[in-house]
Amino acid sequence: MPAIVAQRVLEDVRSEKQLLIELLEELTAAESPSQQPDIHDRIRRSLVTMFADLGFAVREVGLQGSVRHVFARPRRRIRNRPLQLIVGHYDTVWPIGTLAERPFSVDGNVIRGPGVFDMKGGLVMCLLALRTIDRLGLELPATPVIFVNADEEIGSRSSTRYIQKLARRSSRALVLEPAMGDAGLIKTERKGIGRYTITVYGKAAHAGLDPEGGASAILELSHVIQTLFALNDPAAGVTVNVGTVDGGIQPNVVAPHSSCVADVRVPTVLDGDRVHAAIHALEPSTEGVRLRVEGAIGRPSMEATPRNQALWEQAKDLGGELGLDLASARAGGGSDGNTTSQYTATLDGLGPVGDGAHAVHEFLYVDETLERTALLAMLLAAPLNGVTENEAVS
Repeated sequence: MPAIVAQRVLEDVRSEKQLLIELLEELTAAESPSQQPDIHDRIRRSLVTMFADLGFAVREVGLQGSVRHVFARPRRRIRNRPLQLIVGHYDTVWPIGTLAERPFSVDGNVIRGPGVFDMKGGLVMCLLALRTIDRLGLELPATPVIFVNADEEIGSRSSTRYIQKLARRSSRALVLEPAMGDAGLIKTERKGIGRYTITVYGKAAHAGLDPEGGASAILELSHVIQTLFALNDPAAGVTVNVGTVDGGIQPNVVAPHSSCVADVRVPTVLDGDRVHAAIHALEPSTEGVRLRVEGAIGRPSMEATPRNQALWEQAKDLGGELGLDLASARAGGGSDGNTTSQYTATLDGLGPVGDGAHAVHEFLYVDETLERTALLAMLLAAPLNGVTENEAVS
């Protein structure tokens, strides 16, 4: 892309600084905790209006009266043209009332408030990038379609099927999760995430009078936990952590039941398959007990596949045209980018630059976030990098 175009994009985006602040304040004022979908109406109305004002047809998807997501596509579009998917979420980890404790504030180049970094700032970036594209008349190689879900922070349980469908039909996916740390690292890899519950059923007996008559579920659980921890492979980036345990009735009773919950993080899909198989292959070593194993890798690994790397190299080159020296990293946490990466070229961490996701010091840098908005606009206008053009969503 010619350097003059990059400069025009950057200048146009920078002229929207005040609008960034205003739109972000509006979205932040509409508190939207993941666990309370019944109060999401306000932020959905704001998003519907904002995208509609840009010429997008917007609709809500999901069960009425339950978790509802926002889907937008241009009203005027060329049918059978390839698609490019923009993914974000409007839910936050913060409960109602957090805004009163930590109100939205602007202090020079820093904006603070619950959800500004993760990831309402990313949603505003999307809006501003689309405005710049429209004003400058940039031609897009693929139709942008936008999916904003309401349950990303709790695993995207109701929205994953929509994201999968859209990703299958898209030539690339741009994920507006925040960049990593103050350096603003782009996320080119993400670990896969799984959660497993192991329940042990034993037999109760009096611990003093008839201990041999029982079968200790806690004793068996201790063996299970040791087996799980043995699956850790720090050098390979595989972590298996038993974070909670429960069990027993009284100290003088042989425990008839126990359970633990394990968090699994894996760098590759193959690692996930291996750990999953090992956990589900657990067998009891204590006589008289039985095990029940539940769980799976809920978010598969986002790996540095050739198509993902090609998209990253393209972004890095475009960043150079904007005067940005971009760097990448692997994130230990998951996002909807884990899902899109299974089906199409994906780049994550294209959202705000700042810090404090899920933390009380959450903030974003205004100027740096505007620069990343220019990068997003440039990516949307960039060639499809030789990726096969998929059929547009009808």
